[in-house]
Amino acid sequence: MTDHVAVVTGANRGIGAAIALAFAREGYRVAATARDVTTLDGTVGAATGAAGSVEPIACDVRDEESVTALAAAAQALGQVHVVVANAGIAGPTAPLHQVSLAQWRETIATDLDGVFLTFRAFVPGMIERGSGSLIAISSMTGKRPLHGRTPYAAAKMGVIGLVRTLAVELGPHGIRVNAVCPGAVAGPRIDDVIARQADARGISVDEARRAFTDPSPLNRLVEADEVAAACVYLASPAASAITGEDLNVSAGVVMH
Repeated sequence: MTDHVAVVTGANRGIGAAIALAFAREGYRVAATARDVTTLDGTVGAATGAAGSVEPIACDVRDEESVTALAAAAQALGQVHVVVANAGIAGPTAPLHQVSLAQWRETIATDLDGVFLTFRAFVPGMIERGSGSLIAISSMTGKRPLHGRTPYAAAKMGVIGLVRTLAVELGPHGIRVNAVCPGAVAGPRIDDVIARQADARGISVDEARRAFTDPSPLNRLVEADEVAAACVYLASPAASAITGEDLNVSAGVVMH
């Protein structure tokens, strides 16, 4: 697979790092991005010995010129077969009437506009080749409410609409478009979200954590590697008939 390139945005930590490493282990040359390229050192180092490699590229997915430069750099590595639009932010935790327009716009710009710009940059090359796999990281919050997270929920639901419509547009060109909807993924980011939820709702941190784990039939959070495995599957020939889907990796919290 060393002649195959996978692009993974927001690959410096958490889900993004796990996805980049999973594709590197499958033999891809991975164009891994972050706003600050130095934060990708850990991901690059962790790929040592993998069948493929991780190539760090600076990119701000909110900026059109930055994404255009990413596409050029990634295509210089080889044919881009897979693009995983993962970069995103949590956004504010507050009632809607306390969310500033700046906070709203930053969340939408990163979590929804960033997917649009990333996919748009790579679609022409995939159309020309007649194949490709586009994968967006949405969230189970794009399918169900989460208290105080209206900007994030709106963006992630928007990603699902983008994916379904783009799947219809690009199917005739042999390009598949899917979303992965993770549940609460274990790690520092969800710890911060849980702490903010506890504060916003006036409950203990343990109670806020149980609000994420108790609805799960498995009674646990999701691991980043489990989300990465879903992305590798969706990009593989085994998923050749799957497009327009939003695949839950939520430990059963969401089943639709």
